[in-house]
Amino acid sequence: MKTYECIIVGAGAAGIGMGCVLQDLGITNFCILDRSEIGASFLLWPKEMRLITPSFTSNAYGMLDLNAIALRTSPAYTLCTEHPTGEEYAEYLQAIADFRKLPVQTGVDVAQIYKKKEVFKLETSIGGMTSRNVIWAGGEFQYPNLSPFPGAEYCLHNSLVEAWRQVEGDEQLIIGGYESGMDAAIHLCRAGKKVIVIDNSGRYTGKGSSDPSVELSPYTKDRLEDIMENGNFSMISKYEVKWVEPTEEGGFLVYCENEEGTSRMLKSNQRPILATGFKGSLSMIEHLFLHGDKGEVLLTAQDESTLTPGLFVVGPSVTHGNLLFCFIYKFRQRFGVVAKAIAEKLGMDPDAVLEDYRAHGMMLSDLSCCGEDCQC
Repeated sequence: MKTYECIIVGAGAAGIGMGCVLQDLGITNFCILDRSEIGASFLLWPKEMRLITPSFTSNAYGMLDLNAIALRTSPAYTLCTEHPTGEEYAEYLQAIADFRKLPVQTGVDVAQIYKKKEVFKLETSIGGMTSRNVIWAGGEFQYPNLSPFPGAEYCLHNSLVEAWRQVEGDEQLIIGGYESGMDAAIHLCRAGKKVIVIDNSGRYTGKGSSDPSVELSPYTKDRLEDIMENGNFSMISKYEVKWVEPTEEGGFLVYCENEEGTSRMLKSNQRPILATGFKGSLSMIEHLFLHGDKGEVLLTAQDESTLTPGLFVVGPSVTHGNLLFCFIYKFRQRFGVVAKAIAEKLGMDPDAVLEDYRAHGMMLSDLSCCGEDCQC
């Protein structure tokens, strides 16, 4: 078996970003494993999908690009665009891995992780590996929630769409009105299709939360304004879909209810589009975590499993109470925290190196400052 000081599972934004921090700390005996390729989830995005957070070349002014995952880098500078596509962002991640010569091994499927005494053992498609520390950076996009209600198997999950312009039919019904659902609606309307979105919230209207993890981004709201003008977009708000079933004519019935018990039945000639989110890759190793009331994994202040010490989580699955770290500029704030914990386990003093990370908002250790505080 190959033995490492740390193994990172996943070569997306979180995995490549963490690899950079470990490298800066002088940790050399680590590897990054990915079952496909660097930035694989981004490469699977629909062709029209773009990052909703804007990239900007602000490093010279002391502010890290919102979509950067490594110090002194900027997707805006590298890609010359403000809202990169998935393919473009994967190119940025690959450029960092190449420049930093990160120890990435692609095409490696991790079949099982278990801990014996103080050591993790990983069974992979290229053989066994051992390490005292494992960082899970598997992401979410490749693990869609395909069964949120009965009959969901008759729907088409948005993550399985290669390009919205290729979707057949003049009318489309979308279930789910958060970012992925609205993004689908925007691109379908731009392709000349009539779109109905069913959503169990009212987040698309007015001002709700100032937390972009639970509220539509300004970028999405701006684009919604554009498609509302052409009359092809309509919304059924605060209705929850209960089931979907096929009809004898080849269409589909969608049944939904609101909180008052009022029901509606809609018919779609095409497979309804499912935009109800993702299970996340942590479902693969859920036995290594304790879970909270909402099903979230319970983590220490260092984003370490409370059940399995030495197993850390980075990326969009990190939660602490009501705090969600599901955007790149959010979850990168925890890179330095995880790196410090691992370095100290290895007998290193990481503080001098990590001061640079703290100065650039990549070492958030005080979660009390993360609540909503927008008075305007």
